[in-house]
Amino acid sequence: MMLPNPEQLLPEMATTLTRHLSAHALKDARFIGIRTGGVWVAQALLAELERDEPLGMLDVSFYRDDFTQKGLHPQVQPSALPFEVEGQHLVLIDDVLMSGRTIRAAMNELFDYGRPASVTLVCLLDLDSRELPIRPDVVGATLSLKPDERVKLLGPTPLTLELNTLASQ
Repeated sequence: MMLPNPEQLLPEMATTLTRHLSAHALKDARFIGIRTGGVWVAQALLAELERDEPLGMLDVSFYRDDFTQKGLHPQVQPSALPFEVEGQHLVLIDDVLMSGRTIRAAMNELFDYGRPASVTLVCLLDLDSRELPIRPDVVGATLSLKPDERVKLLGPTPLTLELNTLASQ
């Protein structure tokens, strides 16, 4: 399978996001990336949009519903939101949407900080294998993988995608 080049997806994503925010009258939206790949995509999108503003970063490790099964990732970092969440229009950015569980965890964490006016979801890739009813408002590309395949974003610069095959059990 040929994976798309993230650097080529970003200009169209930026255009689509600008149209979406304008169409819904979402002014002064605050950007939040989900660690780690979502932060990289958010930084690249902000650069593409020529916006120089604080970027929020979420580490949703403690909010995952599989936390007790997987345990704590050794590189957990604190979330950092350099702005209020309450009443804000938020742009939540992740690299790969697969099951939807990371996005659900991010939403749970965001609401612990306050009640946003709106949340726009942006994903570089949608793997079209959701377990939860979560859909991105802006997506770079949609892929269908085999059950034993996974995609990983490498970065932060340049952003590249890597296809991995899970080991047989």
